[in-house]
Order: sequence, then structure tokens, then C-alpha cells
Amino acid sequence: MNAQVEVVAVAARTPVGLTAESSAASVRAGICRYAEYPFIDPRGEPVVVATDRQLEPRLEGRDRLLPMAGSVLEEIEAKIDQKVLFGGELSVLLALPETRPGFSEEDAAWVASSLGTRLSAKTSSAHVEIAGRGHAGAIRAVEQAVRECSEGRDNLFLVVGVDSYHHANTFVWLERRRRFAQPGIRGGFTPGEGAGCLALMSAGLRRRLHLPQLAIVRGAHTEQERLLRDSDTGSFGVGMTQAVQGAVAGLDLPREGIDDLYTDINGERYRSEEWGFVALRAPSVWRQPGYKAPSDCWGDMGAAFGALGGVLAVRAFARGYARGPRALVMTGSDGGLRGAMLLQAPWMSKE
Repeated sequence: MNAQVEVVAVAARTPVGLTAESSAASVRAGICRYAEYPFIDPRGEPVVVATDRQLEPRLEGRDRLLPMAGSVLEEIEAKIDQKVLFGGELSVLLALPETRPGFSEEDAAWVASSLGTRLSAKTSSAHVEIAGRGHAGAIRAVEQAVRECSEGRDNLFLVVGVDSYHHANTFVWLERRRRFAQPGIRGGFTPGEGAGCLALMSAGLRRRLHLPQLAIVRGAHTEQERLLRDSDTGSFGVGMTQAVQGAVAGLDLPREGIDDLYTDINGERYRSEEWGFVALRAPSVWRQPGYKAPSDCWGDMGAAFGALGGVLAVRAFARGYARGPRALVMTGSDGGLRGAMLLQAPWMSKE
């Protein structure tokens, strides 16, 4: 990576907080926002999910994504001067859910178009594109931003991940696949919803604009896992290990090992076993084998997690409770995309 890419602002909207600061503080405190939702499971009981209580339950699917994505964009607007935010070229890289019952390719295009329309009212230089899908989609978006900065594209990138499982068709699909955490289903997960945003730019542009340095992106890498959850063997962690090794390629291991790991492990056996293989395949990467899995606070966040994991790391740096200067966000999409992003605390900068 030739150009150093840095985080200059973060935003979040989750079931446990409406901003990056409140969401991270709630996760730090272990606050859980699981609650009954007006959808009846096969036993005739309301399901339990993690939900954005500011949204009406009658809203489903893409109609829930748009206000959450708009909320994190508004938070970024409040943190970055509008002359800076809208005065130059702005690239919005979206991570959206993978295609599933309750969310189609048409829905993805609609979300991207709607956000583009929202931004066009404020600037003519904003470009919105879908850069990744599923849990690892935001890592792919960060990877793209790093690549474009290295190629000399000197502008502001907003990596926005947003997802919601809250659609009747999605709930039925999860139940039929025995993935919805309910009595009688072993190893299911609790559906969540939310959005996260990372504002990124090159170190040179940040200095010229006098913006804060919240974290340094030391690496971002994606790979493809071939053994998906429906395979006979389950995952042996090959794709995720490759993603992790790509992200940490610039470290002097084991001396510069990872201090904090943020992962999308959600209670499903497939994800937990995959992590076990990754830990064994790359032992020099980790200072210790522990990890932070905030799904027990806000549920499975889907395509929002990659950005939200970055938000948690940045806030840990800012508040001084990070175990050390290096944090890794590790996440995997159902379709096989695996991603890892390495963030370094600003106090390790040579400035």
C-alpha cells in the first residue's frame, strides 16, 4: 500500500445507540437490546430480535435500510465541515445485504439510487456505488478505497454498511434454514439491523484539510471461501486465513501482533468453527486468542458489521480502553466473501 489511508470520522446507528459514540459505549457496557417483535414464530409466539426502536415495525426490508443509512450520513455531516464534505469529490461506497428472500437486486439498486438522490441535493460531485455485499462487503469497500488512494485518487471516501433482517420473507427463510435463534433451533442467531460509516482519505489530504486522525488503515484484504455453510465438511478457515494474512502483511509478526479482534461470530457453529481454524492457521497474528463479538448486544448486523467493527475499534482508541495499538475487524459473508481490516491507533503515527 503506497498511500497511507486514515479514518477521519465515524458514524453508527444500531439497536443500542443512534451515534457512533453511544453505540460503542453501549457495547462496551454490555447493554443488550433484544426484544419481542410483532412476527409470530411456528409456536405462535413473537420472535425475539434486536431492532431499531425509532423505526415503525410496519416498515420492512429496504424501507428500513434507507433511514438508517441516511442517519449515519447525517452524523458524518455533523462531524465534517460541509465545505470539506461537499467541496470536493465524494465517493460513497455501499455495503448492502446479499440477495435473499426479502431483499432483491432491485432493492439494492433502489437503496443506492435513493442515497444518490439524497446527496445530489447537496453536491453534484458525489458518486454512490455498491462496493460489496454481505457481512464482508464493507471490508471490500475499504479495500477499494485503499487501492484508489494508492492510485492517486485524492478524495473523501464514505464506506457505508447497512442491513436489516426485518422482513417477513427473510424471517421465514431463516426459520426454514434453522438459522433463526428460537427454542428447538440449535446454533441459530438473533437478527439485528443497523448502519455504520467510516470516512476515509489519504494522510496528505487529511493534513491539508486539518481533519482529525482517528485511526490508520494498515491493511484491508478480501478472499473467497469455497467451503460454505452447506458443505459436507464446514469451513476449514482457508479463505478467512488468507484474508487475515493479507491484511496484516505489513506487520512484523509476532512482535506487532493483534491486540483486539472484532468479529461477526453470532452463535452459529459454522462461524465459531471457522474462527478456530483461523486461530490455529495463523498463530503468530494474535497476542491472545480472545475476541469481541458484539452480536450479543445488537444481534447479527449483516452487511453493517464491517463498518461497525471499525467504529468500535476507533472508539476504543479514542477512549483509551483498547488493549493496544492494533485492532483487526474480521468478517465473512454467506456467499463466501471473507474480509479483514487492520486499524492502527493514531498515537502510533510518526507525525
